[in-house]
Amino acid sequence: MNIANNLPRQEIAAAESDCCPLIKPIDYDGKLFDFKDKMFVRVRTINFLHIPLNMSMVMRRAVRKISESDADVDPEDYIMLSDEVSPWYSYHYIAVSDEVPGLKTQEISGKFLAKVFEGPFKDAEKWYEELIDYTFASGYEPIKTLFYYTTCPKCAKKYGKNYVVGFEQVE
Repeated sequence: MNIANNLPRQEIAAAESDCCPLIKPIDYDGKLFDFKDKMFVRVRTINFLHIPLNMSMVMRRAVRKISESDADVDPEDYIMLSDEVSPWYSYHYIAVSDEVPGLKTQEISGKFLAKVFEGPFKDAEKWYEELIDYTFASGYEPIKTLFYYTTCPKCAKKYGKNYVVGFEQVE
């Protein structure tokens, strides 16, 4: 299996929406990505049964601080990963190029097997199970699961597609 050292480039300017670009599933599905000390800021949302209640507010604040600090990431390296720690809160990791004052910075390293899913957000539990099965079937032991929700609900509705990339850490 080929290992990708870079994430697929996201064409923000080519997006039909002024919010979320539509990914190409082939760029992620079945690929192994190698994160080497990839820098992220970590933010936390409050959830009710895994549904974020304050996502917009948290993301607006984080994006503002990232922009003010000039730690924006090139579209080639952009990703936001979500870790649903419990039904009551989640951590979200936003790729950055440098530390951001006022936000917790965290590096993530390891090899991550990716699988693309499409459908409503309510299928996340099913996607998790499929990702774990896929990881074992690919000859790996699952370590940690993170999801890349590529579109917000508004953009998913506009595109008629809701791609979600599951990343399973395997090393």
